[in-house]
Formats: sequence, C-alpha cells, structure tokens
Amino acid sequence: MPEVIFSHDPSKTMAQQAVPGHNRFHPEVPAAATVRPGQEFRVESREWTDGQIGDNDSADDVRDVDLDRCHMLSGPFRVEGAEPGDLLIVDILDLGPIPGERGPVCGQGWGYSGIFAKVNGGGFLTDYYPDAYKAIWDFHGQAATSRHVPGVEYTGITHPGLMGVAPSHELLESWNRRERALIATDPERVPPLALPPLARGALAGNADGDLLARIAESGARTVPPRENGGNHDIKNFTRGSRIFYPVHVPGALLSVGDLHFSQGDGEINFCGAIEMGGFIDLRVDLIKGGMDTYGVHRNPVFQPGRVAPLYSEFLTFIGISVDHRDDTNLYLDATEAYRNACLNAISYLKKWGYTDEQAYLILGTSPVEGRIGGVVDVPNACCALYLPTEIFHDDIRPGGAGPVATDRGQVAVTS
Repeated sequence: MPEVIFSHDPSKTMAQQAVPGHNRFHPEVPAAATVRPGQEFRVESREWTDGQIGDNDSADDVRDVDLDRCHMLSGPFRVEGAEPGDLLIVDILDLGPIPGERGPVCGQGWGYSGIFAKVNGGGFLTDYYPDAYKAIWDFHGQAATSRHVPGVEYTGITHPGLMGVAPSHELLESWNRRERALIATDPERVPPLALPPLARGALAGNADGDLLARIAESGARTVPPRENGGNHDIKNFTRGSRIFYPVHVPGALLSVGDLHFSQGDGEINFCGAIEMGGFIDLRVDLIKGGMDTYGVHRNPVFQPGRVAPLYSEFLTFIGISVDHRDDTNLYLDATEAYRNACLNAISYLKKWGYTDEQAYLILGTSPVEGRIGGVVDVPNACCALYLPTEIFHDDIRPGGAGPVATDRGQVAVTS
C-alpha cells in the first residue's frame, strides 16, 4: 500500500483531524504535505458534506444540509519543483470506500444520493422537483443496491468528483469578479446563479488568525469546475486516468475530495452521485513548461482510464431545446435538450412503478451516458441519454405485454 500522506478519522469532523483539510480554493492555503515527482501516495478523504448525512430513512438531513461547509477537501499537497507554467501529471492508481466493516459514517459500507431542495442547492431538474429526497445505497464489492430504490443494481465507476490545483491570486480575482457580475444579473434568483466568497464555514487547513481571515474573505467556493480543475464530476475520471493540470502557483497545491461510488453523466441531482468517504491512491509527475509546449492554459486535459462497467444494451431517450411547460422554443440550447431527455426517461420509468424521485435518482447515480446529438440544426439542439437496461431486474424494453407497474415504495422524504 502506498504511504498515507493525509489520514482521516471517520469519527471526527474535518476541522478536528490531526491535519485539517480545506473547503475554499486560495493560493495561500497551507500545504498539508509535500510529495515529489514520481511518488505514489494514498490520500484518505471525507465525504463532501463533512458527515452531515446519515444512514436513515429521513431526508431532513439533505433538506437542512449546511452547504457553506462544503466541499471538504484533502490537501493541499505541495509538489516539489512545480512552478507556474508547468503541467502537473496526476495518475489515479486506485480508489474506493473506507476499508473495513460497516459503520455510521458515509463510506463505511454505504453511500447516499440526494435530490437537494430548490432553496438549498437545487439540481438539474429543480423546477420540476423542488423538495428534498434521499436514497441510501449499500456497497457489495463493486455493486450497489438501495432499499429506497428497489429493482436496480449496478456496478459503479468510482471516481473523485473534485480534484484540482490552487489558483494564482490573479486567477482567483478573475473568478470572483466574473461570478459576482453573473450574480448581479439576477441577485434574487433561487437557487443563486453562483456562490460568492463567504467567510462563514470557511476552513483552510491549519491557517488561523489574519491568514485564515484573508483566505475566508476571498477564497473561492468549491461548487463549480473552473480553470484549476475543481468539481468536474466526470464519471470516467476513474482508475487508470491521467490528468494534466496547468500549474498556477509554486508547488501546484493539489487537492482532492468528493469521492463517488457511481454516477451518471451530468450528476443531474446536484448530489446525484452515490457519495462516499474513502481513499484514493495517486502518483504525480511534472512536464516543465508544459502549458506553453502543449497549449494547455485554461483547463486540464485527461486520458480516461480503461476501467468501466461492461454494459452493452441501452434504451436511449432524446430531448430537444423546447420548454414544453409553455411550448417555448430555445435556440440550440443543449442544456434544455438534455433536461428534456432526462424528463422523458423519468416519464418512461414511472410506467414500471418507479416514483418520480426514484427515477430521478436512478438517472443521477447509474452509469448513464449523456451525448450531444446536434447543435447546428436551428432552432433545436438534440441531446440523448443512454440508460443501461441491464441494471434493472425487470426487462424494461418496449415490447411484449407492456409495462408492469410494481409497487417499489419511495425514497426517503422530509418530515
């Protein structure tokens, strides 16, 4: 086993760890450890909400989750010799849930997925499903099942939802400026258009005093992906993947967290993946001057690993860029088209007895494939959602005697 350079005691919050992690991106967050090019190492990771979600049958914890504390990241890790203009190579060697017996902490044999309330995070379909719901998933080796979503079982593509390097001061200022300008276009929107820096709930490793205050005042929230990597939520970001990060600060300051057991393209529930705490094994290296050599300046690039579930049969749902609620045509809007593909899949699964919320969570947690069919045929973009039929205990394909609606209960709801 590689050397553990960042450990996690599941019984303690991130702030209580021997070496705390962080939940803001800022170039001055102190390094938690130092690694050298070519080194292989293990990082233990806490579930992204810092243990706010429990293994129970109520969604009150999802409804009431404090998002100001999220995401809880392990790191940052200083890479010896890394300088601005380099490319940092990160190889994902292995990852998984917290090893050992089942326990009360997310990742100890179980994970969860949630539909977040519109007033607290929301999700891709939040205008259609504005309330909070939750499903608990039990891990069986590489497979997951749920008492809240019976009738499905699937192999996960375990991956980190979030990994990235620190921004420079200039890049951080650019993020804050442009995101505040976006918020100003509709400052009362629910959910908000973006999340500006917020001192409340900020954690910056061992920083304290004036340094902590400075980081909390201007540090970027970790919800979106940005030029440094961040919260990409790419399901194929799994074992065997190699990522090339543009380096913006000396040492690169690599961080990782938000581990997922399984997820579909888009993580459409916002907390659509099966979330977990666990471990990730990494190896790092450098390409000196690689940003200019390869023209990689604005975002990382990566080579996907070869590890993926071997599903071969799919039922594909298509959506176009029309808001069917008021029959309004949008111009080549791929987001609206993918949203409609998801809604069409939910409508179909309801015929087999799944509730709206169960179907929604299936699309977020199972390894669905999301694809853009076309963005050139005015006025309608076309997107498709490929749903693997082999994850269902029943044959859900059209034909035969037609759908048989089975009572499948319901996911966890709020009180």
